[in-house]
Amino acid sequence: MMRLAFGAVLGLLIAYPALLAIVLAVVTAALSQPAVIAVAAGIWLWPRITRTARRWWTA
Repeated sequence: MMRLAFGAVLGLLIAYPALLAIVLAVVTAALSQPAVIAVAAGIWLWPRITRTARRWWTA
């Protein structure tokens, strides 16, 4: 799924070079918000956190 999304974005950036500036502006605006970074990190790390917690509970 991630490869498909990456390929679609890459294809759009090649087909529409002006889209690169818009994408960079949106990414920069999103990354400048600490709450967005915290939510993204939580979503990214959630599987690892739950595995660790399960090991604590079963030990």
